[in-house]
Amino acid sequence: MDIPDLHDAALAARLQHKLDRKTKPAGSLGRIEALALQLGLVLGCETPRLREPQVLVCAGDHGLAARGVSAYPSDVTWQMVENFLSGGAAVSVLARQHGLALTVVDCGVRHDFAPRAGLLARKIAPGTGDSSQGPAMTAAQCAQAIANGRDVVARLPGNVMLLGEMGIGNTSAASLLLARLTGHDLLDCVGAGTGLDADGIARKRALLGEVLQRHADAKEPLQALAAFGGFEIATLVGAVLQAARERRVIVVDGFISSAAVLVARALEPHVTQRCVFSHRSDECGHGLMLRHLGPDRSTPARALLDLGLRLGEGSGAVLAWPLLQSACAILEQMASFESAGVSDKGAR
Repeated sequence: MDIPDLHDAALAARLQHKLDRKTKPAGSLGRIEALALQLGLVLGCETPRLREPQVLVCAGDHGLAARGVSAYPSDVTWQMVENFLSGGAAVSVLARQHGLALTVVDCGVRHDFAPRAGLLARKIAPGTGDSSQGPAMTAAQCAQAIANGRDVVARLPGNVMLLGEMGIGNTSAASLLLARLTGHDLLDCVGAGTGLDADGIARKRALLGEVLQRHADAKEPLQALAAFGGFEIATLVGAVLQAARERRVIVVDGFISSAAVLVARALEPHVTQRCVFSHRSDECGHGLMLRHLGPDRSTPARALLDLGLRLGEGSGAVLAWPLLQSACAILEQMASFESAGVSDKGAR
């Protein structure tokens, strides 16, 4: 395997001791302490510092969108890319608020963008194929998208990646990947996406059932990814694999970004040790996805926030960013009982 196990019992013990000796009752900072421990293990030190964090938003169109699986037309994909770049989207505002660098990748949008700062052109095709008629991607296209994601991350600085995406129709691809790679009933994996009504959800479920059956032989992770798409998800798979290999902290957004992690974890089981799941999406399949992305098969991944978000873009990842900063600050700056001269509960 390319990505090693981060398990380091000695470092974990030192980090836990350091947290336990801070001027507080043991465990009283709850999950912030668990987050601090994880960040220390990922970055391999007792005083982890987050350097040059990068927000990476991957965008691509889906041929299946023409079948009415979204409440919005596919043109919204390229229009939102323009919105990201002009600074008006939610993730743009939040990244600016926190001083985070934002990079948008055209992985396969059905539009030609003028070159500009903050945009990387990695277009494989103007949208994937319609997965109800055939594979969304060829095996070669899928491999190229993954390679693109690896290359993009390798060229970006820092030790933290915050992942986001944009692509009308991509909740359908994520739902199909969830059903195929975990064995869950498709009906439990499919939600409203961008805001379908009850009739729209019913039509979406029926169509995706046909797509799942059409590609019944696409059982392996990369086969499923090629069958269902999309270019932005495959690029994120490569980004996750590269960031994990470089021992970066990976802050995962919602349902679509988690689908990329699901594929990456199927290829490299230790990638999730580097992943911080920022929030639990309001998309119904995300809870099921988190259940399969935990540290072991019996323990689900726990997201930091549960705010009813279902926007995507990386917005949830950026909203969670201050919690990572706080976890590191606690380790580095909070006094211990000894340094502060504070008696702990064992003192007499």
